Amino acid sequence: MRNIYTSIDIGTDTIKIIVCELFHGKINLLASSSIKSRGIKKGLVSDVDEAAVSLKLAIEEIETKLGITIHDVITTIPSYSSMFTLIKGEVNIENEDGIITGDDVVRVLQQGMNIEEVNMEMVTIMPISFILDGREHVKDPKGKVAKTLESRSILVTTPSRNIYSIMKLLDKCGLEAIDISIGGICDMFTLRNREIDDKVGVIINMGSDTTTISLYNKGIIIKDKLLEIGGKSIDNDIAYIYKTSMIEAKKLKEKFAIASVKHASVSDIYDLIAEDGKVVKVNQHEISEIVVARLEEIFAMIKKELFGITSKELDYIIITGGASNMPYLDVFLDSVFKNAKIARTNLVGVRNNKYSSSLGNVVYYISKQKLKGEINGMLDDEEIDKMSSLKGNVLISNESMLGKVAQYFFGE
Repeated sequence: MRNIYTSIDIGTDTIKIIVCELFHGKINLLASSSIKSRGIKKGLVSDVDEAAVSLKLAIEEIETKLGITIHDVITTIPSYSSMFTLIKGEVNIENEDGIITGDDVVRVLQQGMNIEEVNMEMVTIMPISFILDGREHVKDPKGKVAKTLESRSILVTTPSRNIYSIMKLLDKCGLEAIDISIGGICDMFTLRNREIDDKVGVIINMGSDTTTISLYNKGIIIKDKLLEIGGKSIDNDIAYIYKTSMIEAKKLKEKFAIASVKHASVSDIYDLIAEDGKVVKVNQHEISEIVVARLEEIFAMIKKELFGITSKELDYIIITGGASNMPYLDVFLDSVFKNAKIARTNLVGVRNNKYSSSLGNVVYYISKQKLKGEINGMLDDEEIDKMSSLKGNVLISNESMLGKVAQYFFGE
């Protein structure tokens, strides 16, 4: 049986889709797509009709590559005003032999769920630990013998509008979301390893219009803060100063600018086309000064928020998201934090941090399935048969970040 998963991350700048396969405990990337977003502002659906055009293009690109029709997906949703609540549950093990099953795990997690806030919906429940007969703490209780099973978990909820706007968009495109998550959870499941699993830290996802700061304790998300500023602010600065289009400004940022004035060259020249059609010669040093000035503002805001969300010393700070791909950003970070590093979404086929959330969503979804004692894909037998002639599946290297995460969670 081929277990295949489609993950969608609907961002302000781009819609990212990946299709992966879990086979013998390893994840294979089958296809990926990144299409310019329309109808999305600051991570929220502002025009469902325009957004549907972009999403359909991305889906069609994937379907053409794989020769299948996609119906079921997992997706990220906006994390605006999300809440993280510690919940507890306790159930009796009712079968005669006292062996805990996946159904018992589901029961104890659901038993502790209680959403008191009006207009809030559940996103997910993240188990912290399970307790057998009030004594033994375990991560996965299945197969163990006990009379009672307790759980400590984080209940993640978000305003209803965050979910319904995405569901409406997917429905318009003929897609059904069989599971949802928020980007902060997904980023952790892409980047998680034993080095950070028992520590306190943050992952900062720098997108186009927004930057998300997620705080974790032992790999579990406990707080999430969203700033309405991102990489697009740099594009705006460039477009304003050089009187050029946003398209040209973004191209200049991505293809020429670097995040360090010290390492920028005054002799490297870029021919920028202004709005009046004239060619403006820009050297790397001056454009990098503009970039660094805006980065200093963004990270000043990030540092201020960090002081607000925790008083604990952070063991790690990881920067991901599309805006984190800029050359020499690690050099810039050295002047801001003492222990920050750039994430490396080192997956053959999608070596770009903009895929961090969509990749992590696959790993998170499979880990939840395994905890329940079931591993099911999203394609029926007919669609899988259509893929039987597919050649050149890209295997995730054991040395890649996602490869390590997959082995860490699935242990096969």
